[in-house]
Amino acid sequence: MKKNDWKDRLNIVYSTNPDFNYHVEEEEETETLDPKQQKLRVSIEKKGRGGKTVTVVSGFIGSEEDLKELGRMLKTKCGVGGSVKDGEILIQGEFKPRIIDLLKAEGYSQTK
Repeated sequence: MKKNDWKDRLNIVYSTNPDFNYHVEEEEETETLDPKQQKLRVSIEKKGRGGKTVTVVSGFIGSEEDLKELGRMLKTKCGVGGSVKDGEILIQGEFKPRIIDLLKAEGYSQTK
C-alpha cells in the first residue's frame, strides 16, 4: 500500500527557510534469504472468501519483488489466477500438493 506523503510530515507545518527540503527516512528493504533457509507454510483456506477455496503460501522473508516473482511462477505453473498480498501468495483453487512439489523443485526444502 502506498503511503501518503502528507501523513509523514504531520509535525512540520511551515518553514521560513527558502532552501528547506523535508527528508523522509526510507524503509530499508529486507534481504531475501536463500531458498533453503526459507520456512514457507502452505495451507488451504475457505473462510471469508465466499466459499471459494484458496491455497495460501506464507512465511516468505525477503523483498516484495522476489515474493511477487515467486507468486508469478506458482500461478503460471499451476495454470490459475491468484495474487500477492500482505506477504502471502494466494493461489485460486486447492493446489497444496502441487505447490509443495514446485517449491521443493525450486530449492525450498522446509515447506510444511
